[in-house]
Amino acid sequence: MRKRPLNFAILKYMTTVDVACVDDVMAALKDEYAEWKMFKPEGILEVLMTGEKNDLLVEDHCAYNCACELMIYYRAHDEGRAAINSYIK
Repeated sequence: MRKRPLNFAILKYMTTVDVACVDDVMAALKDEYAEWKMFKPEGILEVLMTGEKNDLLVEDHCAYNCACELMIYYRAHDEGRAAINSYIK
């Protein structure tokens, strides 16, 4: 079975959680997508930021991870969740 594109998988994942940051997304999708070229923190962040720019996600809050890196947490609001789920089955 063919996997959905990584950006689709990230957006779909965001509809299943309240909030998530890059580290959360990577932990959730690593078994399926770890070998993909875009599966790097900067690639995941790009998808999340694009989702925000396209009004599918909103920035929720920021916090530091255990490596003292600033993590931006995103969430899918109700309209964004509905749009994602209508396009990505």
